[in-house]
Amino acid sequence: MMDSAVQSPSASSVEAVLRAELAAADVAAGTVAPILQHLLDNGANSIFSDAIVAGVRGMASDLARQLLDARAQAAGEAEKVEHTAAERAALSGAMTGNPALLGHLHALALEWQLTQQMQARLAFDPVLSPLLQAQMAASDPETAALAMKFLAAQARFCQEQRRMQLPLTELPGDLLHGVLVAMRTLAGFGAGFGAGVEAGVEADAQAAGAETAIRKEFNEARSRLGLAARLVAGMGGGGLAALSITHAGAALFLTALALASGQDRDLAVLSANESQTARLALALRAAGLKQAAVEEQFLALHPDVALPEGFDQLGPDRAAALLAAAGPLAGG
Repeated sequence: MMDSAVQSPSASSVEAVLRAELAAADVAAGTVAPILQHLLDNGANSIFSDAIVAGVRGMASDLARQLLDARAQAAGEAEKVEHTAAERAALSGAMTGNPALLGHLHALALEWQLTQQMQARLAFDPVLSPLLQAQMAASDPETAALAMKFLAAQARFCQEQRRMQLPLTELPGDLLHGVLVAMRTLAGFGAGFGAGVEAGVEADAQAAGAETAIRKEFNEARSRLGLAARLVAGMGGGGLAALSITHAGAALFLTALALASGQDRDLAVLSANESQTARLALALRAAGLKQAAVEEQFLALHPDVALPEGFDQLGPDRAAALLAAAGPLAGG
């Protein structure tokens, strides 16, 4: 955690402090996937809150349910089918063996936690932020329509997170492909997936039909994250306003932070965690915010954390370089 007691007038010293803290943050972030996998497999708890672990497990189970529903529909079963716990567990386990998917589910759970914290601490509306309200009132009809679509998507996200659910169509394209591969791999094997050659062939055909139907419905640009990215990108230079979490709300702020700092959005979400304050400071600086604006975000997110003295001497290009030099994170 950054401490105001660290004082240095030189930019190189500030870089050294932030580089060391970023390295420590990388170590912490790199444990996300393996620890989550352990918790999901064993039901234990460690440095992750019960709510976060439950959210990840719930979303994974809900994804498995949707895949099994799609398979049942492909098999011609019109009535709603109740799937066994073994079926859902087998498919959920296969999916969460992918660190990228596990990291994404973790990021969504963290985003929801942050959204709730903002509501509890600052009485902030989890759906309608001042920035979104302004975009909905924009004179440009396309901007206003896009903002309305995002409003609806954000409202659904809040409802789904309360239920620990995640629609398949809300996954990024590469992660949707991964869960479909997991479904195909398990088709014809394991409890509830059939037995023997004929059953395996039939299960393969059902999985193929389910995959076709799911891909037909998928449009990443219409997902909540796709709409957020389009909305922020469409602001152009005005997108700087989205880098204020109290003005933009958590969802648009995190999207803007990712786009402006050149980071993956899941990593931008992780940077808002108290263990990642160096990453957050560097990302905000890389996005072009002055020290006063960075301090405003820390006041909203981490009021007890101070930037190191001399932070203003660190230029945006150098901050971006420090971020880029950080190693790839498992599950980030």
